Amino acid sequence: MSRLSTPPHSTTARHGTFALWGEVALPTTLTVADLRQGWTQHRTDVVFDCATAGPQHHTFEGPLLREVVSRTRPRFDPVRRKERSRFLLAVSGGDGHHTVLSWAEIDADFGNAPMLLATCMDDEDLDTAGTQLVVPSDRCGARYVSAVTTIWIGACRMPGAPSRKD
Repeated sequence: MSRLSTPPHSTTARHGTFALWGEVALPTTLTVADLRQGWTQHRTDVVFDCATAGPQHHTFEGPLLREVVSRTRPRFDPVRRKERSRFLLAVSGGDGHHTVLSWAEIDADFGNAPMLLATCMDDEDLDTAGTQLVVPSDRCGARYVSAVTTIWIGACRMPGAPSRKD
């Protein structure tokens, strides 16, 4: 099975689509509408500090990030905790902002963080603007990514470490 080194195809936040790709069995492209139809929606009220706009108060609704990315079937053995804990998620937005998360942060056996891929913000649909990564536990908004365009999923490989056969 091959591993993708580039997204399956380009996406544009303008159309509210984003690609999930990387070391996964099922790379895919989703829309905000897909997120609304395929997963349970969770609602959360958040307050975070924005470096440019000060304190932000918002209500977001959407599926859990871990449920969405799990459907891509990341290339790790789900029963091997140490294997799962070396996977990362790199989330990019339409404005060029990006952040990196560890799989362990969202995994129910580890951090179990209820991060969302928002379909609504303050009761306004995000179909045109694109989904937003929401990290309710963060005090600052640096890991909130607007207009998500891609989510790359893959293992962290330390320089000089022996190669593993996955």
